[in-house]
Amino acid sequence: MQTKMVVFDMAGTTVEDSDNVHQSFMDAMKAKGYEVTRDEVNKVMGYPKPFAIESMLEEKFHLPAGEERTRLTHEIHDIFLNDMVNFYSTDPGVKGKPNVEGIFTELRNRGVKVVIDTGFSRPIADAIFNRLGWKDKGLYDYSVTSDEVERGRPYPDMILKAMSHYGLTDSKEVAKIGDTPSDLMEGMSANCGHVIGVTWGAYRRDQLEKEKYTHLIDDLSEILTLLN
Repeated sequence: MQTKMVVFDMAGTTVEDSDNVHQSFMDAMKAKGYEVTRDEVNKVMGYPKPFAIESMLEEKFHLPAGEERTRLTHEIHDIFLNDMVNFYSTDPGVKGKPNVEGIFTELRNRGVKVVIDTGFSRPIADAIFNRLGWKDKGLYDYSVTSDEVERGRPYPDMILKAMSHYGLTDSKEVAKIGDTPSDLMEGMSANCGHVIGVTWGAYRRDQLEKEKYTHLIDDLSEILTLLN
């Protein structure tokens, strides 16, 4: 079946991430007195960040559900959000992955819709788009962030929102690409025709092999062959 839409993740998949997201997450937690490790943060990569924060407060620090946990979640997320917006707006190392712009262009030339979804909220995503100039260059067709749907990853809501935007009804015509288990779970839960894990992001190939997927790739250009 012909692929009509490709849904790409952002940080770690199409945007360079030298542990910046992990570090900002750890710093935001620490600012409120909660120290977490990189490995602990990695387990919640790709999920909506408020959900990831609240999960950490519940599972590691055993904070019961209630006003205090909700308040802390919002406060920690605000710290994380401000740090990430500042980073993506100013850091000289912010850039797209090698060849990503050419691949977006080639897919669009083939008539394939290029969609970007993310566990980030809209302010962070827009900071990245503005910094890279992807919107001004017309490199993608549509984007959706985790705060714009009822449920973020691993649920299929972001993919379904993008499909609805273009009137697509068959998810087998959609490919989902990302670097985390939550990306793969999102694609599988949406029943996408292609669910593609990339091995250069937050998780290694041997880690992603434990998940459900249709393909794992070591270079972004492999997408053009897979979807040919």
